[in-house]
Amino acid sequence: MFEKTTGRRAMYLASVTLCFLPARAVLAQTAPGGVSAGVQAEDITVIGTSPLPGSGIDRDRLPAATAILTVHDLQVTGTSDMLHALDSRLAGVSLNAPAGNPYQPTIVMNGFQASPLQGTSQGVAVYLDGVRFNQAFGDTVNWDLIPDLAIERVAVEGPNPVFGLNALGGALNVRMKNAFNTAAGGEADLSGGSFGRIVIQGDYAARRGDWGFYVAGREVHEEGWRDQQSTDIQSLYADLGWKGQATEVHGSLDLANSVLNGPGTSPVELLRADPRAQFTAPNQMANRFIQFALNGRHGFTDTLSVQGQVHYDYFQQRVINGNAPNDAPCNDGSGLMCTDDGDLSTTRGRAAIPDFLNGGPYSELDLQTTNTNGYGVSVQETETHSVFGLRNHEVAGVSFDGAQTMFTGSALLGGLTPVTRDYYGPGYVIDEPGATVPVRVRVHDAYVGVFATDTIDLTQRLSLTGSMRYNFAQINLADRNGGDLSGRHAYSAINPGGGLRYRLTKWATLYGGYSETNRAPTPAELSCAGPENACSLANFFVGDPELKQVRAHTFEAGLRGGFAIGSAGRLSYDVGLFRTDADNDIVFINSETLNRAFFANIGATRRQGGKVHLAWQADGWSAWLNYTHTDATYRSGFVEDAGSNPAGDDDGDITVRRGNRLPGIPLDKLTGGVDVQVTPIWTVGGDFLLQGGQYLFGDEANLTPRLPGFFVLNLHSSVQVTRSLQLFGSISNVTDRHYYTFGTFSPTSSVYLVQALGASNPRSYSPAAPIGGFGGVRVTF
Repeated sequence: MFEKTTGRRAMYLASVTLCFLPARAVLAQTAPGGVSAGVQAEDITVIGTSPLPGSGIDRDRLPAATAILTVHDLQVTGTSDMLHALDSRLAGVSLNAPAGNPYQPTIVMNGFQASPLQGTSQGVAVYLDGVRFNQAFGDTVNWDLIPDLAIERVAVEGPNPVFGLNALGGALNVRMKNAFNTAAGGEADLSGGSFGRIVIQGDYAARRGDWGFYVAGREVHEEGWRDQQSTDIQSLYADLGWKGQATEVHGSLDLANSVLNGPGTSPVELLRADPRAQFTAPNQMANRFIQFALNGRHGFTDTLSVQGQVHYDYFQQRVINGNAPNDAPCNDGSGLMCTDDGDLSTTRGRAAIPDFLNGGPYSELDLQTTNTNGYGVSVQETETHSVFGLRNHEVAGVSFDGAQTMFTGSALLGGLTPVTRDYYGPGYVIDEPGATVPVRVRVHDAYVGVFATDTIDLTQRLSLTGSMRYNFAQINLADRNGGDLSGRHAYSAINPGGGLRYRLTKWATLYGGYSETNRAPTPAELSCAGPENACSLANFFVGDPELKQVRAHTFEAGLRGGFAIGSAGRLSYDVGLFRTDADNDIVFINSETLNRAFFANIGATRRQGGKVHLAWQADGWSAWLNYTHTDATYRSGFVEDAGSNPAGDDDGDITVRRGNRLPGIPLDKLTGGVDVQVTPIWTVGGDFLLQGGQYLFGDEANLTPRLPGFFVLNLHSSVQVTRSLQLFGSISNVTDRHYYTFGTFSPTSSVYLVQALGASNPRSYSPAAPIGGFGGVRVTF
């Protein structure tokens, strides 16, 4: 259960908040599988059975837990915010911030992760209007590139083979707005508040005859609550569509640019002295994204239709990381620099690097660039004609995603500023025999999928679903520096799935199913595999042994439904259980070299638990409550270097045993909220999050205390001044709770901490934001 650090007091506050706190209109989602909380009578919620739009089915017929977030859910705090909605409104989802920037978190879904950071085992598939959004090089997901205002809905799927690679923990299927699925007209928002946040955004939709046009744009600037935590995001999304009697076609353009500074984690003694401080700097991720997509559908008959999409995208990423160095003055008095292994440090031409700062302090600046040209096509047919008089819904299709990526990596050895611990140069380019830099590698990858799914109603109460997908992945690497990175890798898998849904009564439906999913090792993982080939956390690569693909087997079952209680309102619910066993799971394992690690298959892991969703809707007010229990454990043991973990044995290792819990995944999480319309023009509301502790990354053996749990309360309100003018505001972390969402270990002894002299505790946390106030104005036209 929840750790004592959250306490009875937090539980009491959560209960009081749920019962008495006023709020706005309710959650119009259905997580995890419950009937929409925003309806008074029984209704039908349509959800896609594949990534492509146009294959929708009544979600109550499916033998799986699903959820839907609507435009209202994303805008409940004022400006559109998909990340907050995922964290606060869904069971089975949590967020942490290893980079220390609020716009690039890691999302944990059913115990699997989707992150913008290399080195994370990516276990969630993400799609935008049927286009795969996981980046080709590392399957990473850059949340800052998704234009929140242009989202029409987010469908949250469980592990489903039809959604292809990486859907081990499920899939997020994002549908974008267009002129035919959103109201004509527009809106413009201006908001800002604490931490120097300024957001300007707006959208507009227009229709003329069979043609429609939609455009949305936003600009975000935020200074942050920590040193060097600023964010700048610009995005533009446009859709031109044509809709006839049986045909609909859309062409879309998605442009995004971002510069995200993330201070990352800092040692606890440093945070105690200065909560704003960062450990080493700079730490910056800059992204550019362009995507052209064409999608459409055509109905041949009332029951037979075809859907498809073709796309091209360009993605550029530049990452700068300041780190503790792997080089130090040699102990022989030569006046030269040596590596941790005692070898001479060298620069270009294998020239020895002198002790140019006369003893230091030194730091290392790691630089990497990724340039990817991606392209793909997918097509499917949907048939809803009855079979032997039984209602039937069948979808079958194929998909192809390809990409060409150029990755470069380099490192500089320079000085370290004593107060802010920033790298300063110009420094020396590191070029050492057997080192991981410099790197220049070209990657070609191709992913092919063939899939089918069918749901047939055997009776009016009983539905049977069967699914199948064949995945093929080809990954080719070519080392442009003449090293041993080059290699060809191929993976394939046939993944089945299926289950039964039985409607017990009008207010209760029982469901259960089984599915298999897989993910292929990414080019980043293949290029950094094996203890002798460890790379830095910035992922500079060396020659690789073969990695095996990850296969996941999921069982889930649950009971969902909803019913009215007289004229008082309607209660909907979903109670579900799940277990996912992953074979040949891939993790990032510490090596003996400072700031180095490698990818390896470590055997089996298991994520199992339960989810509860309750929602209440009545005239003028509504409420929801979500509880998630996730027991994520290793089912195979392994040994890794302890790194900076002080609990290592005499050999400097930690031994992970069967049953140890995976780091970064909270055992328990409770969220809830209440929405009340105080007057016809004034609404107020709030939500809370109560989350248990989690083990630190680097403590896979569970030898040190967990990251403390926490309780957070948020409030929001809006006033509809006129029909076209709305004022809104919110307060986050109302109680100004000091808490942390991510923890690991840092080499505290390797970096001079002027604010915390003598610091020796390597525990390192990513602090969450303190209390913050925000407000804005929205004009509709």
